[in-house]
Amino acid sequence: MLTQALLVDDSRSVLNFLKRHIEAEGLVEATTFLDPVDALACARERVFDLVLVDYEMPHMDGISFIRSFRTLPGCVDVPIAMITSRQTDDVKMEALQAGATDFLPKAPQSVEMTVRLRNLVQLGAAVRKLNDRAAHLASEVAAATRKLGEREEEIILRLALAVEYRDNDTGEHTLRVARYSRVIAEQLGLSPRLCRDIYLAAPLHDVGKVAIPDNILLKPGRLTDEEMAVIRTHATIGEKILADSSCELIQLGAQIAAGHHERWDGTGYPNGLRADAIPVAARVVAVADVFDALTTRRPYKEPMPLEVARDYLVENQGRQFDPACVEAFLSRWDEIVEIAGGRRGTLLQKSEAALLPIIEGVTGGCPDQDRSPEAAAV
Repeated sequence: MLTQALLVDDSRSVLNFLKRHIEAEGLVEATTFLDPVDALACARERVFDLVLVDYEMPHMDGISFIRSFRTLPGCVDVPIAMITSRQTDDVKMEALQAGATDFLPKAPQSVEMTVRLRNLVQLGAAVRKLNDRAAHLASEVAAATRKLGEREEEIILRLALAVEYRDNDTGEHTLRVARYSRVIAEQLGLSPRLCRDIYLAAPLHDVGKVAIPDNILLKPGRLTDEEMAVIRTHATIGEKILADSSCELIQLGAQIAAGHHERWDGTGYPNGLRADAIPVAARVVAVADVFDALTTRRPYKEPMPLEVARDYLVENQGRQFDPACVEAFLSRWDEIVEIAGGRRGTLLQKSEAALLPIIEGVTGGCPDQDRSPEAAAV
């Protein structure tokens, strides 16, 4: 590939002279401009490996040109030689401070011009080669990082699915909670990276259930106080499983596992955290997890209609849930219904009287005894 040179001088004879000398060995293709403003406009659209610019020109002098050129993307390292008959120290210092690499005399000796131009051409080609190599390496690193991220995501999702298959043979709960969580996080205005990470880490919220015996986890009826105490340990166990990881996603998963049963009013478990002391990711997943638990068939209950579960979130914002998370969830209700898979209204066709036993079976009595909404997501 030929080295691309930009030549700028208000003298056509000087431009022709420079073009002949710099292209003499067939290694350079020169683009010439009499007007420095036009030359800058061209440099915004094209990549140049070398620049030769006159000092004294109308509209813009060489030093101003160099300053402007250096601000263009990818032009920080391009060799620039300023052509001038004023070889004073002040001019040279100002040019160097502006970003000049070398100087060429206005009326040069032929040998001197040839040698200096050859050196500049070689420098320009070397800089381009280094920049190309750096760009190639950056691309390779980005591709490798992307592949590692994809593998990391897959491992996390498969781990979460393995946990869920103990009490849900479809794995859909894990995926829905992740999607609900992403909607909430986005609507809260969290950074795109954090929204992505919450989406990926949310499926780990119940990883501690691997330690819960099946006779408790899958029990179709009321749990005893002792059984409820055992099942509540899944939050702490999940945190221990995920703690101290070098992976940021796993670290976030540990926060979620530990905090998704904390309550906004401080009456949750395992640590009784309240309000903003609960990590935001855990507050987000708490809403997503309870909503999906309420609207999903479990061994101990029938699914609640989406609208009834929505009303439950509204009634308990500020007590069980972060009000901002509930508002974020409700503000994108159409998306929530779509994620829920068209279950909207599956029970709404029944009369209110027929619905009452189902709702009471989930919401009535002691929360920790008969799998009420407060306990439905354990």
